[in-house]
Amino acid sequence: MAASATTSKPKKNGHLLSDILVNGILILIVIAWTIPTIGLVVSSFRTRFDIQTSGWWSIVPHRAWQTIATLPVPEGVDRNGVMQIEGGQGTFEQFREGVQVGNTKLIWIGNRRTGTIEVQKQSLTTNTAFTLDNYKQVIGGKTFEIRKPDGTVETVKGDNMIAPFLNSLIVSIPATVIPILIAAFAAYGFAWMKFPGRRLLFILVVALLVVPLQIAFVPILKDYKTLQLNGTFLGIWLAHTGFGLPLAVYLLFNYISTIPRDILESAFMDGASHFTIFQKLILPLSVPALASFAIFQFLWTWNDYLVALIFLGSAPSNQVLTMFLANMVGSRGNDWHLMTAGALVSMILPLMVFFGLQRFFIRGLMAGSVKG
Repeated sequence: MAASATTSKPKKNGHLLSDILVNGILILIVIAWTIPTIGLVVSSFRTRFDIQTSGWWSIVPHRAWQTIATLPVPEGVDRNGVMQIEGGQGTFEQFREGVQVGNTKLIWIGNRRTGTIEVQKQSLTTNTAFTLDNYKQVIGGKTFEIRKPDGTVETVKGDNMIAPFLNSLIVSIPATVIPILIAAFAAYGFAWMKFPGRRLLFILVVALLVVPLQIAFVPILKDYKTLQLNGTFLGIWLAHTGFGLPLAVYLLFNYISTIPRDILESAFMDGASHFTIFQKLILPLSVPALASFAIFQFLWTWNDYLVALIFLGSAPSNQVLTMFLANMVGSRGNDWHLMTAGALVSMILPLMVFFGLQRFFIRGLMAGSVKG
């Protein structure tokens, strides 16, 4: 008994250490993903001047130098040599950088001839000057007047992302619903209907999962040119459907094949057809798998840039949200306040879809992994 008790303690300690290690790594991963997201959210509400002059983390209470007084430069000092000002000693260049005297700092503001002295003192402060103008400028496309610290006013034309947002919806919703419906029918056929070549066809569908979609661009574009589908929403719906079907069929097959056979046999005995069984039984029972694939497909089509650029083109009327944000990076590379606002707007709908369907997500991913 004593020997077994002593051997169990090292096992418990080993499990405890492994749990601490795993949980610690997971916490680090969560922190590594969360901190940039928090920075994105905070930056989207800050002004352009604040973003250019301080980091987003300045919203956290911290000690910083605050100006408490502005003094004229004393007369008679040697501005080309070493000067004595308010107890501080240094050259013009040193005062420009800041000369510390006790718990205060003296900074020369302006040029050598007509400058002033700012007296700064460290104090606890936060930078919480938030604004909604970034979102108004990005979403509504309004013209804004920006007042700079030197008093000058700059008029800036906003970017209207309503049309790209609607175009992304027009692309993403059908490109998610169409492959789900087709894949559900196909998965039911592979799982519960017997026909010649069923196994071979299913192997071919699964094999398509490893084929890069980029190799299909040129042949599809040639066919679309013949069918006059280039630059149309129907063309990109069909493209996303074709690219998403292999994963959808495989995922739904794994789930549908685990539905108890007794349920279907009872329905057949009651005279139900395959379509009735599919509509009344398979679809309601397969909601976890359908929701799981819907998350994957919607996120893929919503965040897609390459497929939309190739099959829709870059015309302003067909521009989706990813193209709009890419153009913003090119035209407003220094306007981080606008780009972060636009990026956050593009994240809202995918987050709503994920959190709305996430309770089905794990159940759908585990489809077919355990069979009784």
